[in-house]
Amino acid sequence: MKTLVLLALVGLGAQLVDGSLGMAYGVTSTTLLLMIGTNPAAASATVHLAEIGTTLASGAAHWRFGNVDWRVVARIGVPGAVGAFAGATFLSWLSTEVAGPLMSVLLLGLGLYVLVRFTFRGLRTDRLGQPLRKRFLTPLGLVAGFMDATGGGGWGPVGTPAILASGRLEPRKVIGSIDTSEFFVAVAASLGFLVGLGSAGVNLAWAGALLVGGLIAAPIAAWIVRLVPPRVLGSAVGGFIVLINTRTLLGTDLVSLGATGSAVVYALLVTVWLAAIAYSVRALRRERAAVAAADGPTAVNAPVA
Repeated sequence: MKTLVLLALVGLGAQLVDGSLGMAYGVTSTTLLLMIGTNPAAASATVHLAEIGTTLASGAAHWRFGNVDWRVVARIGVPGAVGAFAGATFLSWLSTEVAGPLMSVLLLGLGLYVLVRFTFRGLRTDRLGQPLRKRFLTPLGLVAGFMDATGGGGWGPVGTPAILASGRLEPRKVIGSIDTSEFFVAVAASLGFLVGLGSAGVNLAWAGALLVGGLIAAPIAAWIVRLVPPRVLGSAVGGFIVLINTRTLLGTDLVSLGATGSAVVYALLVTVWLAAIAYSVRALRRERAAVAAADGPTAVNAPVA
């Protein structure tokens, strides 16, 4: 019972982050399932089954708040589903000894990308309104869907920054569109795992607990997406993912540093993580000060979303 309550809280927290940042539900949830010893393919399958419900609820909430561009959803969701099915069947065929370290490496890479991307670059908004082309969204969907299924997460970490970097769609619609299109990815990945693992590969109780937490958080996240600074949240989430998956890799035969070496690595990672968050906060304050100065004296006393 304690495990189910913990998983529900994980689902709630992960969905709050995912719904407001456009990424990290699968990465966070899968990382924590791996920590408690779940088979990599089963962990991804369990998370994707829960995501069928959470992405549906999140998409509906984002649609309600006007955060969805349906053209983007259609153009990226279908190829994303194809990539996710392929990735799920591929992961199902791998042995646990190979899949475990592979998934941790993929998650670590995604975490590093999120950390660096949001800490140093923030969000690009100088090309808003220009159309996103199908020749860009189709291959992006295929790659992001495949990464999502094999890494237990990746749809948001790959898709959201790529579209944000284009600067052609406002951030809240990028997040809402990615969250909504992830429903197709979750369904396709779940079907792929069903083919590869069968129903025995999924822990229904754990999926249900993750789902309950996610359903509670989905409408809240869709509302706060206008309020939470994505730059700071991205640095915090990226650092967390890097730290947890480094811990997983240090516990395998691939990396053996001993207790002292591992402690040094953890200390360095935590220091870098805290420094990244501090840098993001300072950068955000500078950006807001610059905007206030550009807008004139009336903007100084205006509330900042």
